[in-house]
Amino acid sequence: MSEFNRILITGAAGSLGTKLRHGLRHLADHIRLVDREPMGEAAAHEEIIQCDLSDRANMSVTEDCDAILHFAGVPREQTFDEIMTDTSPAAYTIYEGARQNGCKRVVYASSIHAVGFANVEDVVGIDGRHRPDTFYGMTKCFIEDLGSLYWDKFGIESVNLRICSCFPEPADRRMMWSWLSFDDCVRLAEAALLAPRVGFSVIYGTSDNARRAVSNRGAEHIGYRPQDSSDGFADKVFAATERGDPDALDQKVVGGYFASTPHPDDA
Repeated sequence: MSEFNRILITGAAGSLGTKLRHGLRHLADHIRLVDREPMGEAAAHEEIIQCDLSDRANMSVTEDCDAILHFAGVPREQTFDEIMTDTSPAAYTIYEGARQNGCKRVVYASSIHAVGFANVEDVVGIDGRHRPDTFYGMTKCFIEDLGSLYWDKFGIESVNLRICSCFPEPADRRMMWSWLSFDDCVRLAEAALLAPRVGFSVIYGTSDNARRAVSNRGAEHIGYRPQDSSDGFADKVFAATERGDPDALDQKVVGGYFASTPHPDDA
């Protein structure tokens, strides 16, 4: 017997959405996949809906869903106009759709860039204040706060996954602490779905790396136990990359080079 009748995954055409599509299939009888881009053919247990979530007319995608994984978005800096016309309205579509249609839990793909200006040596925790390093990070803060409102006011649980660096393997020295393997990303999402109660929770998305610049102390109720580690890639990464200047901004803060990017209108 499956844990859920129907799970909704947004951003299902993206790299992480694709991993979740296949990695979480055992949890639900039906998985509804949503993206603006094509998602290929639907398997027997899948429902595919290609639409733009920034249009509230598409709020119906949340109907009859037991849980939502909101992974739609673009992993880059955004202009203010993009935020106001695309990313934020899409998040509202999801949360308001959840409220109207009785879905009680949303798992949101937030980002380390919501706290990107936190110092590496401070090892920021789940209660660290928002310190976005970009307009992209600011959007993550807004959507986390949107989830907080919908929990406090309407009883919709949210788990905000502050994903750090999710790639096939760590590509630089920063990723020695920030790396999240694809398999651990699926484990993280599954833990967020299966925890008996989450209320409004924040948890950082990293694997079991020896080097750490974030702390999940206080998020043990999620039940996330990473099984992969960047440690085995250390020799390869150190041989291929140079030691950074410890006084450079991209070395000082957890957001890395995002903290040094120009205003998107100037770029």
